[in-house]
Amino acid sequence: MKLVIFPAIDERRLSQVIETAPSMVIVNAAHSEDALCVMHDADAFFGKLTPELLARANRLRWVQSPTASLEHYLFPELVEHPCVLSNMRGLFSDVVADHALAFVLCFARNLHVYLRNQQLGHWSPVGDGNYVADFVNAPGTVMPMDRAHRHLSDCTLGVVGVGFIGAEVLRRAAAFGMTLSGVDPLTRSVPGVLDDVWPIERLPELLSCSDYVVIAAPLTPETKHLFRRPVLKQMKQSAVLINIGRGAIVDLLDLTDALKAGDIAGAALDVCDPEPLPPDHPLWQMPNVMITPHVAAASPRIAERHLETLLENIRRFSQGEPVVNQVNKQAWY
Repeated sequence: MKLVIFPAIDERRLSQVIETAPSMVIVNAAHSEDALCVMHDADAFFGKLTPELLARANRLRWVQSPTASLEHYLFPELVEHPCVLSNMRGLFSDVVADHALAFVLCFARNLHVYLRNQQLGHWSPVGDGNYVADFVNAPGTVMPMDRAHRHLSDCTLGVVGVGFIGAEVLRRAAAFGMTLSGVDPLTRSVPGVLDDVWPIERLPELLSCSDYVVIAAPLTPETKHLFRRPVLKQMKQSAVLINIGRGAIVDLLDLTDALKAGDIAGAALDVCDPEPLPPDHPLWQMPNVMITPHVAAASPRIAERHLETLLENIRRFSQGEPVVNQVNKQAWY
């Protein structure tokens, strides 16, 4: 049984791979030419598989993608090939969910505004730019400043794509007492959090009732440019769109137009299409937009989880057990 790794991994990880499957032949190929020479009798592959490498494989049964996303990994020959494909989903769920809720909190408490004001040395509460606490008058009435800061337990959060990440977003939002909704083609509930995850056909209903819409879906032929102007118009004018899924799910031209027209109140983007977002793009200058440079999954814990998943699947494959995180190649997830 042979496992081909390309590009080559470092010695520390390689030694653990060898220890995990001592009966397997492990080829750690540094160059594509090296990988091409050994693919003819490879049973398994980890790394960046290309059409040329797959064409050389005569008995390939399992491919492990090094990423969770597959839109840049799949190609027609791999989709049609009988091999099992697994990915790295589930590694980033808590980290990305933290990032999504950070966006929610920033908009709810106007932190994005106050950070900009801080750079100017400008004391100006949102809702009442002249207000200064006097510690005398009791808060007996609801003031404009109060209405400009959202009470999260009065808000609804809707998640588009209730997979590993979407479920974690919902769990965190539940801790703030938010009303929850979600749509997904497969998931029907998040135990203990949301009993009824709606089918994707109910997306308009989710959009119409959500104060925060979090996109946590993978990029597939069905979700590419799903959020164009007609869909954005189904959101509340007071709502905020948050994308921590894939950049191409949101058409940025349409999003820009929707924000300019006041169709929605704001947007928070960790992913964009294209990336990097060009410095002259109008979204950079919009005060109701937050942009982070595709860092929602950044964490010192991800590398260890990545290795754990790889080693567990190598162990399983070497012992004839089903690997975890198998994907539907036709569906891209």
